[in-house]
Amino acid sequence: MQKTLAPMTKSSAAALTFLYALGYPIGALSVSAMTPMLVLVARFTLAGAILAAWALIAKASWPTGRKLGHVIVTGLLMQAVQFCALYEALEHGAPAVLGAVVISMNPVVTAVLAALFLGERLNGWRLVALALGVVAVLAACANRLLATGGVDTALVLLLVALLGLAAGGVYQQRFCADVDFRVNSAIQNLAGLLPAGALAVLTPSVVHDPWKAAGAVAAVVLFNATLCTSLYVRSVSRFGAAAVATLFCVIPAVAGVLSWVLLGQRLDVGMGIGLLIGALACWLNARASRPARAQQKPAIDVTPAAPTRQPVVAS
Repeated sequence: MQKTLAPMTKSSAAALTFLYALGYPIGALSVSAMTPMLVLVARFTLAGAILAAWALIAKASWPTGRKLGHVIVTGLLMQAVQFCALYEALEHGAPAVLGAVVISMNPVVTAVLAALFLGERLNGWRLVALALGVVAVLAACANRLLATGGVDTALVLLLVALLGLAAGGVYQQRFCADVDFRVNSAIQNLAGLLPAGALAVLTPSVVHDPWKAAGAVAAVVLFNATLCTSLYVRSVSRFGAAAVATLFCVIPAVAGVLSWVLLGQRLDVGMGIGLLIGALACWLNARASRPARAQQKPAIDVTPAAPTRQPVVAS
């Protein structure tokens, strides 16, 4: 039996959008200071240790057996596949904003996977929201795509990162929704350490700027690997993979603003248009959940003795 999902709150949406968008410019800073696999080894090790300590202090329950295996698979998809491919793409010259734009196709891929494997419905408003999300992404990355001249190694790596994120989010909702988000995040980071460590041993590792690398890795671990990953895992469990993925419609524009502040990359007209259309897509996605909530009111009036449980049973 699958867990009943709650509607996403505005504060959760805003926090997750900001933290996820911040990960792209600080990721680009980190791979400019040291090779990608070294960054990821530091990221997964430190974040895994911090989150594991947090879970132990909170006395959270740790999964065992098959459930543990499911969490590890989720970590390999969402952490190892996504970030190994993303950071390699950044080292191959993919701009931070381009990375945000391509991976923000996650709403479309996740919605399709959720419909296929989780039985989630794609109503009319959500389809319109997803279509607007695609338009927002294309508008935001138009100049970048023209500059690359088509599909290259960096773009292929970004597409692999996209598939890893989308598949991992749906897999987590299907098999790991009841796992504590701190435990889930800790295991996922430690699972990602295995392939990242193997690639670090098999490929050349160089630190170009030790001080810059230390600062960038610290930012990656604190803001992206710890706070953002925990919030993302918790949000997928509470609100569902498709609902969380819709936030990626606006993430490229936010990443563009942060890249301008941190990296000196100025926003173009396409980024501004993408921000507006992405905001509209998120609003339409929120609207899509209103009819389901409205339908619960008659059930509450008819059955006053069980106002919280009856709507769930009826649905």
